Amino acid sequence: MITDGAQRWRDRRGIYRPAGEVIRTADFEVGEFADDTTPRRFVEQHHYSASYPAARFRFGLYRRGELAGVAVFSHPVNDRVLSVFPGEPVESVELGRFVLLDQVAGNGETWFLARCFDVLRRDGLVGVLSFSDPTPRSTADGRVVHVGHIGNIYQAHNARYWGRGRARILKLLPDGTVLNERTIAKIRRRDRGYRPAVAMLERLGAPPLADGEDATAWLERQLAAFTRPLRHPGNHKYGWALDRRARRHLPASQPYPKLALVK
Repeated sequence: MITDGAQRWRDRRGIYRPAGEVIRTADFEVGEFADDTTPRRFVEQHHYSASYPAARFRFGLYRRGELAGVAVFSHPVNDRVLSVFPGEPVESVELGRFVLLDQVAGNGETWFLARCFDVLRRDGLVGVLSFSDPTPRSTADGRVVHVGHIGNIYQAHNARYWGRGRARILKLLPDGTVLNERTIAKIRRRDRGYRPAVAMLERLGAPPLADGEDATAWLERQLAAFTRPLRHPGNHKYGWALDRRARRHLPASQPYPKLALVK
């Protein structure tokens, strides 16, 4: 069930704060990370995906000196998703991960995002793209790890809405995380970085992938044994212009998706 509360995370469990709350901004500050060490650890511990994107900019939200949230702006797998913005793909970013702990009050997202956008604008970026995932995830034993969301915080931060992304069938691992297409392709081709993904499947009980063995045939057997299909209708797509040129260039916003009322 998608809710209209403010979603928070702790140890990959979704928690909700009342949407009407207001943070005490004097208790918070925002800092930029120089590398991935701390934000990666935070995201992998708390976000439901337990994964970290190809980061370009990383920011931390601190409450009285303790890390309470992380925003990671990344480069997407495909440059074409950034073509909605003017200029070269490198001039725009995707909000790849946005994770706040349950100690941050309801409107903390928009305040944190605004501080991040100020830095990105100063650094010459022209646009930010983000996706909200409305499709719930659960573990193999039925525990819900992600209830789905329609992007309420993006709407509150005046994003433009451009409909849904591509519909696809996801492959869910037993813990409810997704074995994504990029990782699957790496294993098939034995591309650089495929070994950690193979090791993860081996920890689930897959036999070792031997040198010289057909990686595609090995992978198909493990997908059948350790993943479940999930039909996904496509994520909601949002974007922000960071300067006037980009603002004039962007397509008009479609009507925002809204929660279905339960009678």
